Amino acid sequence: MNISIQLATVDDVDDILRLIQGLADYEKLSHEVVATREKIIETLFGEKPFAECLLAKMDGQTVGFALFFHNYSTFLGQPGIYLEDLFVQPDFRGKGIGRKLLQSVAQIAGQRKCGRLEWAVLDWNQPAINFYDSLGATAMKQWFTYRLTGEALQKVGSQ
Repeated sequence: MNISIQLATVDDVDDILRLIQGLADYEKLSHEVVATREKIIETLFGEKPFAECLLAKMDGQTVGFALFFHNYSTFLGQPGIYLEDLFVQPDFRGKGIGRKLLQSVAQIAGQRKCGRLEWAVLDWNQPAINFYDSLGATAMKQWFTYRLTGEALQKVGSQ
């Protein structure tokens, strides 16, 4: 079993979209996926990339991904990394692929002198919660995530 982690390139867009759909299926959110090949090319590989993506390959087959971007901690006075998505195809779980992806993002955070690495997990996703707990990650139970999208975002932005 040969597992490699590599930074995605524009040639990997179809694999990225396939993995995004796989994640959405797993999270029962397929109806929310509106990402297209063109959007991924523009936002990950265009003139101003907004995020980065690592791909996990096992024996040459793309089987997982970690998509992340920088944020900033005013309290630390340092950048951080927010892990938007971490996903391994179901048939390839339990082989250390998710761990290798997360370790790679953590290594990038260290190389870039980031003060922290953060992510969110759905409250029903007990396998992921157990995995994150096993790594020594801390659940931030005193914080709620808020989101503005669609009409609400446009309304607030136009006030």
